[in-house]
Formats: sequence, C-alpha cells, structure tokens
Amino acid sequence: MPQSDMPTMRSKRLGSELRRLRLASGLKVSQVAELLECGQPKISQIENGKRGIRQIDLTLLLDKYGVADATYRQSLKQLARDVHKVDWWSSQGPLIHDTLRDYLTLEADSELVRGYEPTVIPGLLQTEAYMMQLFTLVEPIERVDALVDARMRRRELLDQHPGFRFCAIVDQLALHRIPGAPEQVTEQLMHLVEVSRRPNVTLQVLPLKAQLPVDQYVPFCLFTLRGEASIDVAWLEHMTGGTLLEQRRDVQTYSQAWAALTAAALPPSDSRSWMHDLAKEVRP
Repeated sequence: MPQSDMPTMRSKRLGSELRRLRLASGLKVSQVAELLECGQPKISQIENGKRGIRQIDLTLLLDKYGVADATYRQSLKQLARDVHKVDWWSSQGPLIHDTLRDYLTLEADSELVRGYEPTVIPGLLQTEAYMMQLFTLVEPIERVDALVDARMRRRELLDQHPGFRFCAIVDQLALHRIPGAPEQVTEQLMHLVEVSRRPNVTLQVLPLKAQLPVDQYVPFCLFTLRGEASIDVAWLEHMTGGTLLEQRRDVQTYSQAWAALTAAALPPSDSRSWMHDLAKEVRP
C-alpha cells in the first residue's frame, strides 16, 4: 500500500499505540528519531498513521519502550504487517466511504463484535430484501445494488471465519419497524430466528418495558481485536459517520452500558420465541 493511501484504520491504531508507548517511556520524538537514525517528521508520520514502519524498526522501538510481553509484541508486529493488507473493499472506490472502510477494517480484524441497535437490524443479520429497502430510502438508485452486494459480502464473516463471534442486542422497536411487504418482514424475522441458533451468534431482544437508566443509549459497537488480548475499542454511529473511541475510560463506559443492556434484554432463547411469535402475527 503506497503512503498516499494512508492513514488507514490499521495504521492509525498502530501509530496511536506506539505514541502511547513512547509517552509512557518518557521519550521525546527526537530521541526516537535518533534511535532509528531518521528525521523527526518520519516518527510523527508513523505515530499519526500516515506511514507504516519496518519490522526491524518496530523491534528496536519495542525494545526501547521495554515491551517484554511476547504476545503483545507479536500482535503489534502483525498489525504493522497488516497495514499494507489489501481488503476486498479496497477495490470498491468511492462506493465505500472512509468511515465505512474504518468500520469494515475493525470488523474484519476482530474476534468478537458486540453491537446495540435501537432502530435497525444489525448489518450482519439483515436479509437481502431488508438491505434493499434500507438503501433505496437513502441512496441514489444506481448505487443500491452495489451497496447490497457489499453488505452481503460482510455476512461471510459469520460463515468463513470460525473464530469470529457476533453478539447483538436489538430493540423491539427495530423489529416492529421492518420495512416491506408482510412476506419480507416475515423473511427477516425468521432469518433472525435461524441465525441466532448459530454457535457464533448471540441475539437478544430488548423489550419496550426494559428497566434501564435514564440515559438514552445510542447505537454502538464494541470490538475485541483479534490477537490483541484485552484490547477493546468502541465505535459510535451518528448521522454523519462514525467515531472510534480507544481511551480505556471511554471503552469502559460502553462496556458497562453493554452489561446493563444485556441484563435488561430477553435471554437468547426467549428472544427467539418472541421473534417467532411476531413473525406469525405478520405472516400473510
């Protein structure tokens, strides 16, 4: 991957972690530049995610920063290699905007994704008809088919990556607002029932009468990154894109919100029963 294509989500994650390690070691950019025998702008570019780093230079930095944990060192080295990885969405051009590229990268690099959705069905659990309905409402007609194809490819994570797990909490309102004819609504509900039986999928329905704090929870995801033990990040959805939260305090806030939502939602088996009953109500 040429430097002009950076920063990417992976290069930003790597740079952010290297900056954190440098600051924790009490070192200045000038001292690190001297160690690598390069100019200070290069170190700044690495830490800002605007360029990658050679494995030999990364080894020198980790030694200098006193990083002794072998698993953690290996995960950072793998991340440095993955900075140059070409994903399937890299060829989608302007169809996939930068925010969506960041989200797809986090999703693909995670072993566990936990998401809360108050208004829509999570993308990984949508039927093709549901996707078509959603995109038709907000996108130019000439983009709809390509966007549906891209989202269908995302669902391959559930089939082709045995170590990948997906947990979702969906508000009852989202299940009552499924667009389309009764046949399409039934299809989506029964798809949720079936996919929730998979060992790598946990789906819970949040009842309308759930006892929750006064604060209103926004849509969010928690990503547990593959190969990076105990490292979670949070992703917030909003009208103009998405925001990544990496600070432990922020991530802990959303982890606590997830725990509260999980406790308030119906258990997985009861959620399946509720969705199955709703499907029978709307079935033509």
